[in-house]
Amino acid sequence: MSAQVEQDDRVAGDRTDFEVRTAPLRGELVAHCYRMLGSAGEAEDLVQETYLRAWRSYHSFEGRSSLRTWMYTIATNCCLTALRQQARRPLPSGLGQPPGNPSVAVVEDRARDWLEPLPDRLVWGEAGMPVDPAERSVATEGVQLAFVATLQELPPLQRAVLVLREVLQLSAAETASALGTTAAAVNSALQRARATVGDGLERSGRRAGELTQAEHEIYAAFCAAFERYDIPAVVRVMTEQATWQMPPFDRFYVGREDIRTLIGTQCPAAAPQDLRMVPTTSNGQPAAGMYLRGEDGVHRAFQLCVVDIRDGAITGVVGFFDPDAFRRAGLPVALGEDPAPTP
Repeated sequence: MSAQVEQDDRVAGDRTDFEVRTAPLRGELVAHCYRMLGSAGEAEDLVQETYLRAWRSYHSFEGRSSLRTWMYTIATNCCLTALRQQARRPLPSGLGQPPGNPSVAVVEDRARDWLEPLPDRLVWGEAGMPVDPAERSVATEGVQLAFVATLQELPPLQRAVLVLREVLQLSAAETASALGTTAAAVNSALQRARATVGDGLERSGRRAGELTQAEHEIYAAFCAAFERYDIPAVVRVMTEQATWQMPPFDRFYVGREDIRTLIGTQCPAAAPQDLRMVPTTSNGQPAAGMYLRGEDGVHRAFQLCVVDIRDGAITGVVGFFDPDAFRRAGLPVALGEDPAPTP
C-alpha cells in the first residue's frame, strides 16, 4: 500500500470519526446560533461554518475540554464574528415606541432585519422531539421567542456570556476559555447582562411539551376561532394585556380591544373558512401556519403565528410574514401542496 493510499485511508477514518461524534450536536448548535443571532437562516449558515472550521482543526483537538464544549466554542466565535457586521434583530415591541393605534393602517419596514422564528423542525429534524428529557431541555431552553428578543438587547459579548453561563451551564472558566478572556471579565459581563435581561426567560411562553390540557384546549380554541373568523372568540382566550405584533410591520398592539379592532379592520379575511390554521411548533412553543384564501379559492401561506401561553391564557402572539418561515417549518406554501423540502 502506497503512502498516499495510507494517508487517504487515515483521512477518511478521521472524517468518519468526526461525523459520528459531532452529528448529534447539530440541532442544539442551530439553537445556540439562533439565540446569538435571532435569525434561523443565519443560524443554519453559521452551523455549516462551524462544522467546516471544526473539521479543519479536528486533527489538533486534544480533548482538554469535551467535544461538545469545543464545538460550542467554535460556534460562539463564528457568531461573534457575524455580529460585528450586523445590527440587532428586534421585534416591534423592542423599538422603544408606544403601542400602535389599531385603526391606523399598518406600515411595513423591510429595511430592518427583524427577529425570526425558529421552527422546531430545524432543531429536531423530521424525527421530532427526542425522548431524553435532558437532551430536549438543552436545545429548547432559552429559545422561547420573548427571551431571544430580550437577548437582542445585549451587546454581543454579554449575549454570549449569558447564553454560555445561564442556558448551557458552562462554568466561568470554560466560558472564559471559549471567549478568550478571563473568568473575572466573564463574571462582570454576566452581571451586566442579568441586570438588562432581568426575568426575561421567566416571562417567556410555556413550552409546547409542557402545556396543560386546559392550555391545549385554549390553543385549539384560538385556531378554531380564526377558521370561523370569530374575532370575539379569538380575543376571548387572551389576557386583558395580551400583545400582538407582526414583523415586518413596525407596530405592536396591546389589549383585547385593540387586538379585536386590528383583526377586524386590517386582516384581509372577511368570512368563515377564509383562514386555515395548521398547527406546528416554533421556538419550543405552540405555533400555527395561517393560510389565507385567495380569489381562486386556494389557501396560501399568510403568516406563521408563534403563541405565548402562560397561566392558562394567551399572553402574546407574533405573526411572521415571511414565506421562508413556512419552508423552515416544513409547511406547504399552499394547502393541498406537498410540504417544503427539508432544508
